[in-house]
Amino acid sequence: MAAEALGTGLLLAVVIGSGIMGERLAGGNVAVALLANTLATGAMLVALILALGPISGAHFNPAVTIADASQGGLPWREVPGYLAAQVAGAFAGVAVTHVMFSEPVFSASRYARAGGAQLFSEFIATFGLLCVIWGCARRRSSAVPFAVGAYITGAYWFTSSTSFANPAVTLARSASDTFAGIRPGDAPGFIVAQLAGAAAATLLFRWLVPSLLHDATSVVVSHSER
Repeated sequence: MAAEALGTGLLLAVVIGSGIMGERLAGGNVAVALLANTLATGAMLVALILALGPISGAHFNPAVTIADASQGGLPWREVPGYLAAQVAGAFAGVAVTHVMFSEPVFSASRYARAGGAQLFSEFIATFGLLCVIWGCARRRSSAVPFAVGAYITGAYWFTSSTSFANPAVTLARSASDTFAGIRPGDAPGFIVAQLAGAAAATLLFRWLVPSLLHDATSVVVSHSER
């Protein structure tokens, strides 16, 4: 749980921090700010999964944790602790980053991310993320850190929502009135879409990969020796 909290906190630090830094340095060029946000997030995901994966599996994402537990990779008794650690870590990451950039510790975001297109985008973003994770877990679990980092880097740009794909991240970003924020009222719809996308990908891979139940302990990185 400590590893999940630490990893999710550092993930939020890079998402929020690189967003603030990118916006401040881009001189009003939103594309440049988003590019900075994207590259920093993708790189940090690789580093965090490599560092913390052997301890907790490096989920950092309630959708991944629930999907993993549904296939037997993580005991259900551990799920509440994982989810609590991820959410707590996410908000801690936001607070720490705001302090670093002289922002209010928490502030409700005013960044509107509403509408059917945004919700569908989050469904697709999370569906794709779980497809990448399940596909790599089958025979190339060592490649998951790089595959996840690459996927999120790409998904920032091919989705209209910039690919939150993570309920804990979504909740925490609603408390940041910065470049990476989301209005609190828009967050519940994102979370529902994300969980639906994760469930759809998991069901698909149950059919595509009949051995999925045996591979679940490799999501995201093998954590069978906790």
